[in-house]
Amino acid sequence: MSKMPQRVVLVTGPSGAGRSTAINALEDAGFEAVDNIPLSFVPRLTDSAAPATERPLAVGIDARNREFSTTRLVDLIGTQRARPDLKVTVLYLDCAPDVLQRRFSETRRRHPMAASEDPMTGIALEMDLLSQVRDLADVVIDTTSLTVHDTRAAIRAWFAKGSAAQGLSVVLHSFSYKRGMPPGLDMVFDVRFLRNPYWVPELRGLTGQDQAVQDHVMADARFAPFFDRVSDMTRFLLPAYGEEGKSHLSIGFGCTGGQHRSVTLAERLASVLAEEDVQVSIRHHEMERKTAARGT
Repeated sequence: MSKMPQRVVLVTGPSGAGRSTAINALEDAGFEAVDNIPLSFVPRLTDSAAPATERPLAVGIDARNREFSTTRLVDLIGTQRARPDLKVTVLYLDCAPDVLQRRFSETRRRHPMAASEDPMTGIALEMDLLSQVRDLADVVIDTTSLTVHDTRAAIRAWFAKGSAAQGLSVVLHSFSYKRGMPPGLDMVFDVRFLRNPYWVPELRGLTGQDQAVQDHVMADARFAPFFDRVSDMTRFLLPAYGEEGKSHLSIGFGCTGGQHRSVTLAERLASVLAEEDVQVSIRHHEMERKTAARGT
């Protein structure tokens, strides 16, 4: 009988985006965590990793390391993914440059890649170095509007032991098309064809988490057949992707404002999947952005 591949998560991203938070969250989730080691040490570390029946491995990779180069990291990812004894996931912590700049200003830290210059210089340099790596990532978590607690919750949703035990985990995203799609989605559904609660004055200030908004959206004659097809397709894909070794499925629902219809769809599908014991979590991007803007 063939051995199960050892699970390895390679964690990277620009300074200030939350790599250390992610490493700590993975360690809390049961991973053996090693941060900021030279790239040449990674194959030695995975060669000596514990059997797959024991602890999975999380490795933090920092662009500031003296051995770092984009080419070397891209090659490393390719060689590690090609090994049949490993199941490698590349986790990339992303963040908007202006938010990274604010974080450095708030902590009064100098950017490690431009210690004597404005932090934005180092941020631009580092993001340019990592752009090709971001394109290779299996999971991208944008921490622009996330608190440390939110980031830890997102890590748990993707990598907690319970999701591995139950098979493929699902993250449902609601978003506003005016703001653009979140990165890393496997499937996207445009739900702007459904009746819009925004045009009902008493519903305008509510969200798709409110029952009155959900009732309004679900009263559209097109809702039920659409939702049934999405639910059936999700159920079909979960075991199919699982058999191919995929550990996460990210589904997005987009509407005009990201507050009513997309949130309703994400909430309703999450409820259905949770009842079927699927590991599921939700990200409401526009609502998170508004909460962050209010400073709460």
